[in-house]
Amino acid sequence: MTVQPEVRALEGYPVVLPCTFSHPQHSQHTSLQLLWRLGHGQGASVLFRCTSRTGAPSCEPGPQQDQRYRLEGNPREHDLSLRINSAALQDSGRYYCRVEVQGRDHVSFEDKIGTRLRVEAPPKILSLWAEGSEQSGFTALCRVQGSPPPDVQWLGTEGSMLEGAMLEGAMLEGSHPLAQGSRECFQTVSQLRDVSPGQQYTCSASNPLGKDQAVLYVLPPRPHVGGASTPLLLLLSLPLGAKVLLLLLLGGVWAVHGVRCWRK
Repeated sequence: MTVQPEVRALEGYPVVLPCTFSHPQHSQHTSLQLLWRLGHGQGASVLFRCTSRTGAPSCEPGPQQDQRYRLEGNPREHDLSLRINSAALQDSGRYYCRVEVQGRDHVSFEDKIGTRLRVEAPPKILSLWAEGSEQSGFTALCRVQGSPPPDVQWLGTEGSMLEGAMLEGAMLEGSHPLAQGSRECFQTVSQLRDVSPGQQYTCSASNPLGKDQAVLYVLPPRPHVGGASTPLLLLLSLPLGAKVLLLLLLGGVWAVHGVRCWRK
């Protein structure tokens, strides 16, 4: 088996994973069954499977085959290359190809090294919100997606860079450990502590493919007639197009789950 150790792709575009093989001459007159899987061992997922029957013009996939995957090569010409349409960040991982030559002398060929697929994308701010209370203080949080991992910075009202932000990774649900050659961590959450009422905070994310920004406004509390103040209002700006502001009171702490959006 011959494969390419690493293939890079851009999110939203098709990508081809090359794989070729050699086999005995008599296999030209027998059926071939081939498959592609993501990951290795017990955590592997079969993504594509098809059968090339003797005399048939193509390799026929099963009825439940995901249409994002299709065979780019011709097995009769020793080519098992796989095409993935509209590559997504979740497609990043290590892929393995295998072919079985059916007949009297049943033999199989399998790639042991795998092809590492790296899907890259510019930064995208998925959510921006704040947690806390007037008593304990507020923390602003910014969840960012991108590959290579974006550099996340917080800017103040005058555009000055703010120090003290904390960054943590967030593994997607359904992902596998990298030791299995599967899905990668490409989301991060940046935290900025001790945000103050009456201030504006900008979350800025960048990588070599682009840049994205979103703005958080913290509005001062409104005093009641009796002198007590109402809970702090948070107004969020995200690049997602939604225009809903929803406040929920949870144990005396106000949290914003909806957003009021516009581009800066």
